[in-house]
Amino acid sequence: MVKFLKPNKAVVLLQGRFAGRKAVIVRSFDDGTRDRPYGHCLVAGIAKYPKKVIRKDSAKKTAKKSRVKAFIKLVNYNHIMPTRYTLDVDLKDVVSPDVLQSRDKKVTAAKETKKKLEERFKTGKNRWFFSKLRF
Repeated sequence: MVKFLKPNKAVVLLQGRFAGRKAVIVRSFDDGTRDRPYGHCLVAGIAKYPKKVIRKDSAKKTAKKSRVKAFIKLVNYNHIMPTRYTLDVDLKDVVSPDVLQSRDKKVTAAKETKKKLEERFKTGKNRWFFSKLRF
């Protein structure tokens, strides 16, 4: 079988708390691990999407509207839907499987992910990734 669930691939989560949210694959585990003996991947995604910014908004309001909230999660392959999009954000050094072991590490990693995603949003690239699936 062809391996297509590669890092930086944009996916949509289908199950759980973040169902319908977009995420990007950071690392994939095709053969599983000892804890999870099935194919799964580590994803970083958007929990809260940025709002629509209009021209008449002040700089302060624009900054507030373009905030993003991020999440980090291990997800079963059966619970994600891959897309044709890729997102070239370097999250490998920020997000790793050992980050999920303690709450403190997870929170700091989510904040770092948030910064990187916000930077990417402000460049104006990957517009599809930063918009909700439905309005």
